[in-house]
Amino acid sequence: MALLDLLGRRMSLRVLWELAHAGQPLTFRELQAVAETNPSLLNTRLKELRAAAIVVHHTGGYGLSEEGKALVRLIMPLHEWAAAWGARLAPEDDAPAALHAMQDTLKGTGQDHKK
Repeated sequence: MALLDLLGRRMSLRVLWELAHAGQPLTFRELQAVAETNPSLLNTRLKELRAAAIVVHHTGGYGLSEEGKALVRLIMPLHEWAAAWGARLAPEDDAPAALHAMQDTLKGTGQDHKK
């Protein structure tokens, strides 16, 4: 599925997350700072997301298109479920170590909390 391929690429979901929670268009540099990524990768993802009509570029910066906003509304229940699921996992559970490492990483970036 083309959408899952696009969303599975490094930083795609992070870009959508940051644009959705910014409340206003973000310049390239602002988006780079909040997404904590390098300009080359961000430029590539923005080109792909714009080509997919999920992200638009305004005079004030980048924002979500109407399609992008609809996509984020669909993704948010998954985010909420994942946050609750992650909270239920305890270190003594049989969850793989990689999952706990991912949770620790998300806690460090603030991705496991609503902004």
